[in-house]
Amino acid sequence: MSFPSSPFWPIAIGFLGLSINYFVQGGSTLFNGPNWSKDKEKHEKTLGLWGIFLGGFAQLLTGIYLMVGMSWFPVYANAAPLYMAALAFTIYGIHWIVLGLRRYKGTDSGPEAWMAIPLLFLSVLGIISFGGNGDIPAAILFVGLTLIYISEVFARFMNSGFWNKSVGLFQFLTGIWLLYLTYGVTLNFANHAHWWV
Repeated sequence: MSFPSSPFWPIAIGFLGLSINYFVQGGSTLFNGPNWSKDKEKHEKTLGLWGIFLGGFAQLLTGIYLMVGMSWFPVYANAAPLYMAALAFTIYGIHWIVLGLRRYKGTDSGPEAWMAIPLLFLSVLGIISFGGNGDIPAAILFVGLTLIYISEVFARFMNSGFWNKSVGLFQFLTGIWLLYLTYGVTLNFANHAHWWV
């Protein structure tokens, strides 16, 4: 059985989901709110929900969609860089579901120091893979992710406010780049535009 090739990759879903999540997480960390209830526990639960659903499920859905489209129903022909995208969206998505649940339940963030190490290496792998395939906009995204996880390693191991703010800063900046990628991918696919993506 053969399937028609599709030029419509679902990556905008993952880009926009993570962008929204990074605006919420990074913006809240960087600018200390807004937190209208003044209740830290409620604020953490709200951040957790955004992490679970936008950072988590939007990326996980995209990663599974891509992997299935390359393997079970090979509709993405000649798209080797999508393998790296599928890997990253899937793992980052699962990771955000865990982070979101941790925030929602109010449990200890210390073990995330160990999580940040392999995710740092995954981010560097993305730079190598996309950079090696000439996809510079995607490589720039992974530079942002690398900076997030370098900061995360120090923030969690040292329990440092400075490094925690650094995580927020790089999340916010990476969220802006993800928003650009969302526009570029969507307008290129839907409107035959020629954005640099």
